[in-house]
Amino acid sequence: MSVTTTTVIEARDVHKTYRRGPEEVHALRGVSLSVAEGEVVVLVGPSGSGKRTLLNVLCGWEAPDLGGVRWPGSRSGRPGSIADLLWGDLAVVPQSLGLIDELSVRENVQLPIRLRAHGGRSEDRTDRVDGLLSMFGLRGLADRQPWEISIGEQQRTALARALALVPRLLLADEPTGHQDEAWGGRVLRAIRLVAERGVSCLVASHNPEAIDIADRVLRIRDGMIAEDR
Repeated sequence: MSVTTTTVIEARDVHKTYRRGPEEVHALRGVSLSVAEGEVVVLVGPSGSGKRTLLNVLCGWEAPDLGGVRWPGSRSGRPGSIADLLWGDLAVVPQSLGLIDELSVRENVQLPIRLRAHGGRSEDRTDRVDGLLSMFGLRGLADRQPWEISIGEQQRTALARALALVPRLLLADEPTGHQDEAWGGRVLRAIRLVAERGVSCLVASHNPEAIDIADRVLRIRDGMIAEDR
């Protein structure tokens, strides 16, 4: 698998500690990493190893205690903090999914495009949404509400929504966690496909098949990270 050398995001010596009563929990201990344009990096490790905390810090949902995160690949041309990102540079698929119950499957996928509300012809945007619905097996469910479909279908809806604006970076937390074996493989192949189209992907996963789509595998344990390959 070919990988470009343009860095989209990098973390340097990131530390994060939580206090649990009198105890300090060191979730991240000096983590450094980078993700290149069009690269799939798979993050593996046991529960409690720091995977989710790392994703939260990278996307700006939590601030590191020490160290920092830079975005050399922002489309704004300003290689700075997350505040310098353009709308659509970053997409996140958390385990909580975050779908809006009042919107249909199609409307949930359309939402980032509607919020951006400029650029491109409406028919092009419709084609893109239809393509994503087809990619994730949702065309026949497009008019249903999230509560009317399975949790696996909800997860695929969240993935389709995340890709609606063709982000620079996709952060996905266990994107096959609610999929059966067949759809787990299809979701991973879809991630590989969007990477080949230039989307950088950092995927936290327990699914051993995720390693097959990876350009690099990073193993995290006790808040420390090592590159496997």
